[in-house]
Amino acid sequence: MTTWITTCDTCKRDGWETGTMEQTDGEVLAALIEAAATGLTDVRTRRVSCLMGCKRACNVAIQGAGKLNYTLGAFDPDPEAAAGIVEYAAAHAASETGRVPFRDWPQAIKGHFVTRHPPLPDTE
Repeated sequence: MTTWITTCDTCKRDGWETGTMEQTDGEVLAALIEAAATGLTDVRTRRVSCLMGCKRACNVAIQGAGKLNYTLGAFDPDPEAAAGIVEYAAAHAASETGRVPFRDWPQAIKGHFVTRHPPLPDTE
């Protein structure tokens, strides 16, 4: 089943305004995640403007229908973070419930979890 990585492309980490970057930190991280996910059939990526986690930028959501969903934040926009996010998303996609055992978490995502959301109910 497909797992989506939703990346906030408006995230700006502290000090962004004093740098000379042409892209936001979120745009940089999104591009790295997209590149790391190239060729995967069970992981898809998308960008949104604002996940409302500004104090913990850079933010991503890991989501799959009928599964536990997660928000992660406080990433550096670098290849290691992107690779860890994509690796975790692939494990999420392979999991029936969305739960990935801690022992299987990539080091790059440990300490970055913000929230866990239960799946929406199938019925009212």
